Amino acid sequence: MEGNWDEAAEDMSGEDAPEQGEKRQPLPAHLAVDDDRPPTSMLMRLLASRSAKRILEKPGPDLGLAEHLPYPFMALVGQVEMRMALLLAVINPNVGGVLLIGPRGTGKTTAARGLSSLLPYVETSTCVYGCMPEDYEAEGPDGVCDECAAKLEAGESITRLEPVRLIELPLNARLEDVVGGINERIALQQNRVRLERGILSRADRNLLYVDEVNLLADEIIDAILDAAAQGRYTVRRGPMAATYRSRFVLIGSMNPEEGSLRPQILDRFGLRVMVKGLTDPQERVEVYERVCRFRKNPRAFIRAFEDETYLAREDIMTARDLLPTVRLSEEARDLGLRLVQEMSIHSHRAEFTLFEAARAYAAADGRAEVTVQDVRAVAPMSLRMRRSQFIEEFVKLQQTEDQQITSLLDRLEKEQA
Repeated sequence: MEGNWDEAAEDMSGEDAPEQGEKRQPLPAHLAVDDDRPPTSMLMRLLASRSAKRILEKPGPDLGLAEHLPYPFMALVGQVEMRMALLLAVINPNVGGVLLIGPRGTGKTTAARGLSSLLPYVETSTCVYGCMPEDYEAEGPDGVCDECAAKLEAGESITRLEPVRLIELPLNARLEDVVGGINERIALQQNRVRLERGILSRADRNLLYVDEVNLLADEIIDAILDAAAQGRYTVRRGPMAATYRSRFVLIGSMNPEEGSLRPQILDRFGLRVMVKGLTDPQERVEVYERVCRFRKNPRAFIRAFEDETYLAREDIMTARDLLPTVRLSEEARDLGLRLVQEMSIHSHRAEFTLFEAARAYAAADGRAEVTVQDVRAVAPMSLRMRRSQFIEEFVKLQQTEDQQITSLLDRLEKEQA
């Protein structure tokens, strides 16, 4: 990834993307790597780029709005940390998801909805229970439902390839909607009981977006976080039980004006991003012009960013392939541990998120070793909002009490002697 983009990148002139195997033009000047700095991946350069202003003049017929057409992720202006956090989360799901914190109208939901266009197709189950071939390979017929076992024994497939989807959790969702429950329609019409998959199961190998996460009921957010952490969950309804996979990238957003999150819930989100309004007037004008153009003709707008989307998707896939080989350098590990200790952070999720995000950052840059600079790049989003003044005062109070107990024991022992 590190050195192949100068040969692989399209000149981004608005032309159609080249066919596979066709020679591409060199990178344009605004994306080229200076000679006096080390090369970086296309993904990292595109994050910092405010290119593609040409789309504002790109003509195209208005074909209507009959289908879901999300705003392109690569068309976002500014908000580099937000975009970087989302990309790191999809490169390495071990970072534990992303929480976007900021006022209304700053692009949080727009960024989350456009992220799925950067991801490849995934193999998904066609079964209502989410059975996968690996379940059958690991446990035999007992690992899948009877219908899937019969299909596999007959040589039929129980999966299909689908694009990664963004599953949005409705704010008024019930716990049964989230984890699944008894299918009432089948119970009434067919006089039999069957467990129905919930939103968490349908989000397996996809993106789960929870807007206004701070307004959700505690039982629902607890179920989401537990399922995300374990990658699976079990539903029990009377004598019936079913276990579903829930391997998804969790993205949450919240407006702090509308309330805060419980500390134990906040701790479960890996990366925390403060999303603020842009301060550069030119950037704000560019946001306005791009949004106007998108609303007028979304398909033409999306086509204008096909090249950048294609290159970013390819870079993400390459980073995913490289990630298992990425290792922490001793200097990066020691710096991260000292940083967590100096900040008096008690949760062990702090260094886990920090190191996993740094590994994803290095992989996105085409390197197999995490450096000190990688740790510096991801430290703010990994460690912010993890310190607790209450815990610090509580620990100090207990330390003082322990010292008093020890002193009292010493005095009593001397009196006995």
